[in-house]
Amino acid sequence: MVNNTSTWYASWFDTPFYHILYKDRDAIEAHKFMDRLTHYLNIPKGGSILDLACGKGRHARYLNKIGFDVTGADLSENSINYAKQYENHRLHFVVHDMSKPFRKSFDAIFNLFTSFGYFENDDDNLNTIKAIKAGLNTHGFGVIDFMNSNFVIDGLVPEEVKIVNDIEFHLKRYVKDGYIFKDIKFMAQGEDFAFTERVKAFSLADFETLFELADVNLLEIFGDYKLHKFDANTSERLIMIFK
Repeated sequence: MVNNTSTWYASWFDTPFYHILYKDRDAIEAHKFMDRLTHYLNIPKGGSILDLACGKGRHARYLNKIGFDVTGADLSENSINYAKQYENHRLHFVVHDMSKPFRKSFDAIFNLFTSFGYFENDDDNLNTIKAIKAGLNTHGFGVIDFMNSNFVIDGLVPEEVKIVNDIEFHLKRYVKDGYIFKDIKFMAQGEDFAFTERVKAFSLADFETLFELADVNLLEIFGDYKLHKFDANTSERLIMIFK
């Protein structure tokens, strides 16, 4: 099975293998990040948060657990169907294209863990920021948690083999035409699979241009999940607060 690289996220994120490959992501770190971020933004208890591109809802579920009214939205029907088992009166999950307005306003909209820059059409990246702005209430904040592309490219591991759940994933990483690619090949259930992740290597300057075009005000920039100051060369993350 080989995916179409122009809409790779629509196929790869909908497979169980995506979640197997990345199953060891640090939940404790993610929870502490949500604690710090919601405290920094001073979101009131019971406040409304949209987790945009929520996947299976790991951040959304924790945000709900610590007292917020949360909506998780993702393009992957399989991920949303999985997440729905955790729904309650203050936690809901919906299938949604993040480049489209949500038709509801929130105290905060979070786009986390490099869930941006996937689109084939550059206009959809700008439309996503416009949609986030449109979904914020008067006091609301938007947050994009992106990779620091400079740091990632400098430390790129060209080839790697990871064995997870007895599946041998062969990973190949490279930069081409302003995108960071990861080719993923493996065999499972007697079938060969090949997928390619592709994320646009946005810099802070690129985001600043998008924010200006979207008439968005960039308020603060952090460089890691502990909310330390951003450094273009050494920070692992590019976390932007805007409205």
